[in-house]
Amino acid sequence: MDKAKERKVFEIFQQISARYDRSNDRISLGFQKSWKKYLINDVINMAKPNSKILDLCSGTGDIGIAIAKKRCDVNVIGADFSPNMLGEAREKSKDLSNISFALENACALSYKDSSFDIVTISFGLRNTRDYQKVLGEIKRVLKKGGFIICLDSFVPDNIIVRPFYKLYFKYLMPVIGGGISKIKAYRWLYQSTKDFLKKSELIDLYKKIGFTNIESKSLMFGACLLIKGKKV
Repeated sequence: MDKAKERKVFEIFQQISARYDRSNDRISLGFQKSWKKYLINDVINMAKPNSKILDLCSGTGDIGIAIAKKRCDVNVIGADFSPNMLGEAREKSKDLSNISFALENACALSYKDSSFDIVTISFGLRNTRDYQKVLGEIKRVLKKGGFIICLDSFVPDNIIVRPFYKLYFKYLMPVIGGGISKIKAYRWLYQSTKDFLKKSELIDLYKKIGFTNIESKSLMFGACLLIKGKKV
């Protein structure tokens, strides 16, 4: 249990909440919106009327808000452990009646067993202190037949792409995203990806937790992956 990592991540996201959305567009060269659309469209297409959807590690709420706007017949809860990020999310969603936001720790959710039809987690799992614990909590709060959809950053397996990935994300991205004042915070985003699981390791962890029907989609030469699973 890496409590130090959790504290560090908390402090970083408290610091960068006001600039988070704009910085994400810059550091991903605009691609993050199209990556997230894959997740959003999956939810929109699979959600049944009156579905309950949890957007875990919701940050400023762009995933949950997009789902709530396109599917007025579902109920979305965005959960995050950063009050500042949630403040941004609530401001952006104040005109929507089918989404709310809650202060939650992904490793110890307050929700009852079998509460949600779909749980999404976007660019958040790698920043948690215990991947297995988070996935276990997601499985616990999912209903039988419910789906987990995870979108996250990975170091590409392709040995040709990897040096260019490192050059950009280690040296250029922190300056583009954080400028001089927040450069240390944005260096963490590279470090958290570097320390994260490989695609095969995350799929193995899905299986260990008990998810089935696992599907994955590689984006940007493996720098971003969408991985789905089902609770049976």
